[in-house]
Amino acid sequence: MRSPSGKRQSGSQHDDARTQMSVVTASIDIAASRAEVWKVVMDSSCLDKWVTIHRKLVHADGGPLRVGYAMDQQIHLRGVSLEVHWKLVEYEPGTKAVWAGRGPARSRARTEYALSGERGATHFDYRNEFHPPLGPVGALAGRALVGGIPEREAKRSLELLRAYLER
Repeated sequence: MRSPSGKRQSGSQHDDARTQMSVVTASIDIAASRAEVWKVVMDSSCLDKWVTIHRKLVHADGGPLRVGYAMDQQIHLRGVSLEVHWKLVEYEPGTKAVWAGRGPARSRARTEYALSGERGATHFDYRNEFHPPLGPVGALAGRALVGGIPEREAKRSLELLRAYLER
C-alpha cells in the first residue's frame, strides 16, 4: 500500500481492521474500603445495582472467582438488548480484574477494573476497549450508532457504584 506521497506504507488493511477499537476510561474515588468496593464490583449478582446498561445476568459460573471464570450478561444500548459472554482473564484479588468479552457478530470487548487506595478510601479506574465486527466499517457504524454513550454510561455507572457503597 502506498501513501499519497507514493511511499510504501507498512502494515495491511487486515492489520488496520484489527486495531479499530474504541476505548472508554473513567475513574472515581469512593469513601469505602478497597475490600468493600471489590466485593461489589466482582459480585455478578450486584451488576444491577451499579451498571447502567446491565439488564440481566444470564449465567455465571459457580465457585470462587478465578482466571477462566465465565458469565453471560444481557446489556442494553440504544434500545437493543445484546448478550455478552465474559471470561475473567486476569485476576489479582482486591486490586485488578480484566474481563474479555464476546458479543454479537464477533464483536469483542476487554474491561479492566483497577482499585487502589487505603484507609477507607478507594480509587477505581475503569477501562473498556471495544473491538467492533467488520473492522473500520464496523468502527464507523459503531461510532454513528452509539456516539458518546459508552463514556457517559461508564461515568454514570461509577457514580451509581459510589452512591450504593456510600449509602
